Amino acid sequence: MHLHFLGTSSGSPAIERNVSCTALNLLPENGEIWLFDCGEATQHQILRTAIRPSKIRRIFITHLHGDHIFGLLGLLCSRSFLSGDNPSPLTLYGGAGLREFVQTGLRLSHSYLSYPIEFVELYEAGGEIACDATFHVKYRLLDHAVPSFGFRVIEADRQGSLKTDELEALGVPKGALYGALKRGETVTLPDGKVLNGNDFINPPSKGREVVLFGDTRFQAAFADFCADANALVHEATFAADEAANAAQFGHSTCAQAAELAKLARVNTLYLSHISAKFSGNRAQELLAAARAIFPHTELAHDFMEAAIPFAAE
Repeated sequence: MHLHFLGTSSGSPAIERNVSCTALNLLPENGEIWLFDCGEATQHQILRTAIRPSKIRRIFITHLHGDHIFGLLGLLCSRSFLSGDNPSPLTLYGGAGLREFVQTGLRLSHSYLSYPIEFVELYEAGGEIACDATFHVKYRLLDHAVPSFGFRVIEADRQGSLKTDELEALGVPKGALYGALKRGETVTLPDGKVLNGNDFINPPSKGREVVLFGDTRFQAAFADFCADANALVHEATFAADEAANAAQFGHSTCAQAAELAKLARVNTLYLSHISAKFSGNRAQELLAAARAIFPHTELAHDFMEAAIPFAAE
């Protein structure tokens, strides 16, 4: 599992940053890539990566501002051309209006897709989405000028590993007996000794959890939604001393993002949605201000990849 930042600018693209899109690469876990937002030229950004559009199976749209959705129609059409003879279906998640935006755009441009799209409408009351046996997603409404959502991707706990050292000490031959013990079965050794598999399995590893926020004003109450996550991706549109402007326009400062990460006790904070005025080294000012509050902060940039390890790793 890793985050792959495809667009980290806010509002409009900058020379070194494209507008919002973050990929969550789950290929080792379930063979899928999930996108969070799809700003203009996202498909161009993907061309500079190893991401295959056919592997993008779910797209979560935080809100319907243009810098978060204007790349969606182009990507949907390109995915149709690049998916070969057996295109995989795609699920789109977003608030009221997303279905109309996509269907109207496809209809007026006379574009036809070779794969089915399922639309899942998000409700302002929040909710939970069961994606597959390994992952589910919780979402909640944030505080922006239009309805904007935050998502918490939750991985199921991983089964504990087999205590192979103890089994080797007991002289248990590798092979079928190891497999049976790993399944928790009771086995009888050639010498008549009976072993319960549950006695030789380490405790399960807690699944990883990643929180990705859309545009939002700071609210300390959001900390509960982010609590103890392995990673938090949060906007940092404004500098630390611009709290009044941030509140006026429905955004957060870098310091407020860090304060939320601190309250929520997340492992790592990734600052994204950076205003174009913070070009070059000026963006480092945002990072320094955030790290003064929450040291485990990283400044995301386009094409940056960030692994999400298990806690024990």
